Amino acid sequence: MRKLIYGMNLTLDGYIAAPGDDIGWGGPPSDELFQFWSDQLRATDLSLYGRKLWQTMSSYWPTGDQQPGATPAEIEFARRWRDMAKVVFSSTTDKVDWNTRLVTGDAVAEITRLKAEDGGPMDIGGATLAGAAMRAGLIDEYVLATAPVLVGGGTPFFTALDNWVNLNLVETRTLPGGVILSRYETRR
Repeated sequence: MRKLIYGMNLTLDGYIAAPGDDIGWGGPPSDELFQFWSDQLRATDLSLYGRKLWQTMSSYWPTGDQQPGATPAEIEFARRWRDMAKVVFSSTTDKVDWNTRLVTGDAVAEITRLKAEDGGPMDIGGATLAGAAMRAGLIDEYVLATAPVLVGGGTPFFTALDNWVNLNLVETRTLPGGVILSRYETRR
């Protein structure tokens, strides 16, 4: 059975985007934070995206390695992202590229099916998609890169739950800029 990991950058008050889908609160990530996310991507077999995050990622990373001033880390990330297997869950998107498959049906059923397959870890991104997987009890690990900023509202990292989810702290470290990286595994 595959492991499903939900990880994103978020504000101290728990939002991945401020009102208006503004993600500018974090600024550019430190080299260490970017390297952490690059290492996560390298260890991932399959990435699952909701529509909004897919649009954000696919607007830059397919050609991120060709951008003026791209660092070696950004070049590696762009190439890995473009080549890796991805699934986009959306009922309004009609075309995806870059080794990506589109799923328009029941996301929870498809994620459950994918988890049951043999293979390496999967990551899931996008608050709506991850929220559905969270409510269904499918998330095995949570990775939070918490920035020292309060935005007061927006898109929350966590969704409302019907039941408690008990977690074990696996890792915590402080990164430049006061970002706290925390990893938690779901207790089963």
